Amino acid sequence: MDLFDKITKSMGGPIGQHQKWSHGYFSFPKLEGSIGPHMNFNGKTHIVWSLNNYLGLADHPEVRQADAQAAADYGMAYPMGARMMSGNTIHHEELENDLAAFVGKKAAFLLNYGYQGMVSIIDALVDRNDVIVYDAEAHACIIDGVRLHIGKRFVYQHNDIDSCEKQLERASRIVAQTGGAILVITEGVFGMTGTQGKLKEIVKLKDKYTFRLLVDDAHGLGTMGETGAGTHEHQNCVDGVDVYFGTFAKSMAGIGAFVASDKQIIDYLRYNMRSQTFAKALPMPMVLGLRKRFELLRSQPQLREQLWQVALTLQKGLKERGFDIGNTNSMVTPVYLKGDLYEATSLTRDLRENYGIFCSIVIYPVVPKGLIILRLIPTAVHSMEDVQRTLDAYTEMGEKLKAGLYKEQNVA
Repeated sequence: MDLFDKITKSMGGPIGQHQKWSHGYFSFPKLEGSIGPHMNFNGKTHIVWSLNNYLGLADHPEVRQADAQAAADYGMAYPMGARMMSGNTIHHEELENDLAAFVGKKAAFLLNYGYQGMVSIIDALVDRNDVIVYDAEAHACIIDGVRLHIGKRFVYQHNDIDSCEKQLERASRIVAQTGGAILVITEGVFGMTGTQGKLKEIVKLKDKYTFRLLVDDAHGLGTMGETGAGTHEHQNCVDGVDVYFGTFAKSMAGIGAFVASDKQIIDYLRYNMRSQTFAKALPMPMVLGLRKRFELLRSQPQLREQLWQVALTLQKGLKERGFDIGNTNSMVTPVYLKGDLYEATSLTRDLRENYGIFCSIVIYPVVPKGLIILRLIPTAVHSMEDVQRTLDAYTEMGEKLKAGLYKEQNVA
């Protein structure tokens, strides 16, 4: 009996039986194949609507096998160096080439982390003579990247093209004097509201202004477009997006990210993104595991179709029950409620403890006082039963909220 068998035996049995892999109050049963979006929390089973697993690949048996085989073959240390030194492999390069072709670009560069990657992309692309124009509701990684910029930066109102154009006019006057350039930054799908960035309309502004467009499509890769290539494919403006950023943490249920563009820009980033140039390369199990995930993303469109069936059924049901889900036109499903902080925490605890529904909550100061957002993230492995149970729970929760019951301490 080898060490792995001894460990699994001590945890309750061989691989394939229900075993608890716990961390804090959370635990997930380890099963053969996909286990669906369920989680144990404080000893109870919950339907989870806050997992980064759009296509259900986290527990796909082929993914699990690829991850395990790569770990067995290479361990977690290899390759032992930065990509520019001793850390490059044919597998890293082949994954980059495949990703670039998929999203319609000439070249791509693997990044160790999504958040850090976006910060570093922005830092590398601009200097003091350049101007950044960005969406007001951009993700925190974009905001942090913009903060590093020592030149001018202008924010436009969320998805407001007139506001974007006004900022482009200001930026154009400045770069005419500095000799710099303009970088416009937005998202493909905004992860909080579910609205798509108006990529096609921004691209149209290139008829009047000179700028490059950087799109963070963390939520769009694998979910949007005819082939899942992203929001720019969905909006038919692939060529207009100059720099495309995708993460492996959402549809591909992994770690890391990539940036894709023309070869000149990618070559520049390889040698000027300090957080990548001087960082160890992605370990081989991650790279090979990502290659399997990417293969399934492309070869099994039914996963994306199932995701959208779940998302649209959930959204339709919520609207029929009178819930405000805003202007989402993606699978991200926010539910907007009115209430104070105490009501917000009470109703989420009620959903969790009494209905077995676990979802993300967004409250002040992220949103204005008096507003509550419950964000639901559908996946391909949610079932129609999961959707119905959630809709029934939300209906009762909404009635309690309107009746003021969540102001009382004994509700949950």
